[in-house]
Amino acid sequence: MSTLQWSDSLALDLPFMDDTHREFVDLLAIVVNAPDELLLEAWETLIAHTDDHFGREDQWMKDTHFSSSNCHTTQHDVILQVMREGDKRGRAGDLGVVRQMAYELGIWFPQHAQSMDAALALHLRNVGYDAATGIVHAPQALPQEAIHGCGGATCSSPANDESTQTAAHLSA
Repeated sequence: MSTLQWSDSLALDLPFMDDTHREFVDLLAIVVNAPDELLLEAWETLIAHTDDHFGREDQWMKDTHFSSSNCHTTQHDVILQVMREGDKRGRAGDLGVVRQMAYELGIWFPQHAQSMDAALALHLRNVGYDAATGIVHAPQALPQEAIHGCGGATCSSPANDESTQTAAHLSA
């Protein structure tokens, strides 16, 4: 099974986001390459990272009026829910579902990073967001109202949303 590799195409030129994404890619590779006896431990580590990773992005969105009710946050919630379900199924002895989910995450992540995360990164740069302090250095650039949807013109209805399609693949 091929492993997602970090590449310039995943870089968003926002160090605090790129570092987190690089760690996700590295942890996913560990899961993909883990022998059966280490698979669930590696999967748990990936889930913990992903929970923290998504939580930070969701906080950045809240801090900068990129609404928490948007489809980006919804996608985070769906992916984490599916990953946790995979953990339950893996603990029940179905390691194949965990391996399939890891494979599907390797397909999903570049699309997510290059669309939803790229839109968020652009927004964070535009408002001068400092992730370490939560300070917005260009408050005049904050939107007057919270950004709903994904913040871009490519949002679709939840029934056709990328996260819904990915969840279907991951939980199959």
